[in-house]
Amino acid sequence: MTMKRKFAHKLRATALILAGVGVMAWTTTACSEDGTELSSPTYKNGVVVTAHPEASKVGLEVLKNGGNAVDAAVAVKFALAVVYPNAGNLGGGGFMVYRSGDGETAGLDFRETAPGQAYRDMYLDEEGNPIAELSLRGQLSAGVPGSVDGMVKAHARYGTMDWAALLEPAIQLAQNGFPLTERQATELNRRKQTFEKYNPNGTALLKAEGEWAAGDLLIQEELANTLIQIRDKGRAGFYEGEVAELIVAEMQRGNGIISLKDLKNYEAKWRDPVIGTYRGHKVISMSPPSSGGVGLLALLKSVEAFPLSQWGFQSDSTVRVMVEAERRVYADRAAHLGDPDFYDVPQSTLIDSAYNAARMHSMDFSKASLSDDIFAGEIAAPESEETTHYSIVDKDGNAVSITTTINDSYGSHVVVDGAGFLLNDEMDDFSAKPGSPNLYGLLGGEANAIQPGKRMLSAMTPTILEKDGQLFMVVGTPGGSTIITSVFQVILNVVDFGMDMQQAVDAPRFHHQWKPEHISPENVAIDSLTRLSLEASGYTFVNRGNIGRVDAILILPDGRKQGGADPRGDDVAMGY
Repeated sequence: MTMKRKFAHKLRATALILAGVGVMAWTTTACSEDGTELSSPTYKNGVVVTAHPEASKVGLEVLKNGGNAVDAAVAVKFALAVVYPNAGNLGGGGFMVYRSGDGETAGLDFRETAPGQAYRDMYLDEEGNPIAELSLRGQLSAGVPGSVDGMVKAHARYGTMDWAALLEPAIQLAQNGFPLTERQATELNRRKQTFEKYNPNGTALLKAEGEWAAGDLLIQEELANTLIQIRDKGRAGFYEGEVAELIVAEMQRGNGIISLKDLKNYEAKWRDPVIGTYRGHKVISMSPPSSGGVGLLALLKSVEAFPLSQWGFQSDSTVRVMVEAERRVYADRAAHLGDPDFYDVPQSTLIDSAYNAARMHSMDFSKASLSDDIFAGEIAAPESEETTHYSIVDKDGNAVSITTTINDSYGSHVVVDGAGFLLNDEMDDFSAKPGSPNLYGLLGGEANAIQPGKRMLSAMTPTILEKDGQLFMVVGTPGGSTIITSVFQVILNVVDFGMDMQQAVDAPRFHHQWKPEHISPENVAIDSLTRLSLEASGYTFVNRGNIGRVDAILILPDGRKQGGADPRGDDVAMGY
């Protein structure tokens, strides 16, 4: 059996009445099917945590058949392209952080790039204002995909199993179909009209008659054929030949600008991870063009001097410090982060303890800072929420943390005719106009302006932690602009508040990103009395839905591994 028991993880909100005031409290419980309360599931050997049960099964089988964490990651990546079309992808990109069992670390950047014909003002109208639909829907919104080349490069350096064998599970899932979850059926039905608009020749994501229902098989024959090309020809099966020509034909049907030359010239890049420390833990995360690692370390450094564990989870003082740190770090993100091949990112300063401590000096515990009064730090130097993340650790302690995306849910909504996969809408992650917000309300500056061949800034934050030189945690999440703050909170939940992995993932979250001014909590986050206290000091709240879908693994002192799969989605942890 792949799992000894099936677990259902639930958030439970309880309304309490204290001194006549409604207070929201939360508990998190892992339950078996009969309702018996259990601790987080633990495994002796390998663990795979992904956004879809079929993908988790594929990764676990690779581990059980002798593959390592990277082998499993490759197989999971292609499986997600089939079973999780809103974010798993062939037509997008992402980042991988790797740590071997003996401590070697590496970062792989397979982020999309701007096509050769891209130019700075390509999404502005005659008056210089951004035209949102151009960068969010249709062929023009797509950057050059990086996912396939990223997996080819990861496998070439670290893989041990046959490439074709790792592609086969995804091919079978595409050819034979897989049962839609209730969540997936609802999402596909909701987007029917948009799919019809951008795919006049049809797509497997549109049901021939009626609406999708949970349990319906989604069969994707064109996607299977594309996966076969990649299985048989590797990189050339996607970036050259039949599939590449289908991509360019799709560009020509709309107003897209990706060329055969753009595809052939695309290269995923190995980059040194950004590394820092937090309360004795080594933090290994992704470097630019992801803002995630720099932002995460800056947040951790900003709060490290404060006694969070003494104050407690989501207490008044804890929330104040976290929000004020987020306000300052996101201001720096907007001004100082971009593709390091095009812009000199002041990375070492942004993650420096003294710099971030100085940024927090202006914080006043008696009142909220105003975002208009917070500017990016002076440095001496010339994010859809439908991303997906998965974490894997094998029996030898090799660890992989991968976040991958096509930006908005279902990306550009354009399925490449004849090839069966969705194109990204990642061009929206550039600053279409410096100072104007993107899909997630994030502001950007000159560092993230559009240029041909440039990688757009990302908030993806695949992260690995060590403790005393040993693997400690693998963590990451989707969530657009909330990615960095979600990973930040899960780390604090474990390190400062003593939660186990599932508790840390389940715990309610909140978000702040400099602008807009308000704090965005999940409905059950930050109890009512604390909210009243914060509001009296000038903080404002705008409730929102679920934040992120964290998939994480915690290594216990005895070497056993806890999987934490987010109950906010269809995510599943499996191990043996």
